[in-house]
Amino acid sequence: MSNNLTKREIVQKIYETHNFNHKDVTRIVQKTLDCIMEGLTNGKNIELRNFGVFELQVRKQRVGRNPNQPETDVMIPRRAVVKFKAGKEMKAGLDKLDLDQF
Repeated sequence: MSNNLTKREIVQKIYETHNFNHKDVTRIVQKTLDCIMEGLTNGKNIELRNFGVFELQVRKQRVGRNPNQPETDVMIPRRAVVKFKAGKEMKAGLDKLDLDQF
């Protein structure tokens, strides 16, 4: 069994705890994720209060090495990446996490 939380499990949990149609919950969750992705791909940071911030960062072009051919330099192009910074409430929850279970 995976230790990951999936979109399907999120939809199921919302469906079970509220009186909403399952298809509606699925569409709302998907639309929320689509809006986050659209904002990021349009160059915006996404701020979700009490949760965290998805920030766009640009990584510089750099030289890398192929472990199979260390004598050959490989140029890694400049690219955009998404960083996540946890909000205050999430940090407080993570501080309570039992790290021995991992």
